[in-house]
Amino acid sequence: MVNPACFGYNAETAASNVLQHPSADGASAVIARARAETAALCQALRSEGVQVLLAEDASPPRRPDAVFPNNWISLHSDGTLVLYPMLAPSRRAERRAELIDQLCETLAFRPRRRLDLTAHENAGRFLEGTGSLVLDHVGRLAYACRSARTDEALVREWARALDYEPVVFDAIDAQGLAYYHTNVMLWIGTRAAVLCSEALPPSDRTRVCARLRAGGRELIEIDRAAVAAFAGNLLELASWDEALGDCSLLVMSSSARAALGAGTLRQLEGSVDTVLCVPVPTIENIGGGSVRCMLAEVPECEP
Repeated sequence: MVNPACFGYNAETAASNVLQHPSADGASAVIARARAETAALCQALRSEGVQVLLAEDASPPRRPDAVFPNNWISLHSDGTLVLYPMLAPSRRAERRAELIDQLCETLAFRPRRRLDLTAHENAGRFLEGTGSLVLDHVGRLAYACRSARTDEALVREWARALDYEPVVFDAIDAQGLAYYHTNVMLWIGTRAAVLCSEALPPSDRTRVCARLRAGGRELIEIDRAAVAAFAGNLLELASWDEALGDCSLLVMSSSARAALGAGTLRQLEGSVDTVLCVPVPTIENIGGGSVRCMLAEVPECEP
């Protein structure tokens, strides 16, 4: 996680993300609220037995979206570290070598291979990490919905490099605009998956639903209204509990939980050991992302 120094509305990213909204509040008040929400999420995760590195943003330069590190880096159990090309020039400064060194040292991640895709920015081609890619690590499938931030050719290049099969599709909101990131409308966990299938054209819907069900997971449907409340922006983490031992933790925001019906929430609760809900309204409303976007997961490396 990254504790933001200059969080705020970013007009560059808002051009492709309709979930961002400008605030009438002063910049210092917005930053203070975003930092408080970040600290609260970090503390809630730690209280559930999750090891968290909360790195500090730095200024200058101003990085209004630094709170979303999963878009510029991903780490994989085979020791691969991937750096991603970002659409907004203001976001490219989030890639900081000192942060990579800090997380590798603090969280004992040993990079054996680095895949740097950032040169594609020069050609206007983008792939924004695990915002663009929703990964089924067991089936080795990489799901991605096409958008200005998710170039299909780069999805396929990434999949070849990491030995995943790409599953590329279209997904649009109620206004007919492409969802800017796949991870707002699709989540894949160990025993369940959440999908806004009404956002997909019929041919893609049939194909994607079949692939998700083929993995043996329960497919849980949400609608576009729930997506707008970040009910698809979830992440399952490994944790440890004195009573349960190794266990699974599903993290979502309070707004996501409020958008889910009681039956859907019961399905999600049945797929994991614990559900953790944390309020991040400032980050959601102004930044256009939620708790999943705030977390760049660090896997245990294979021996």
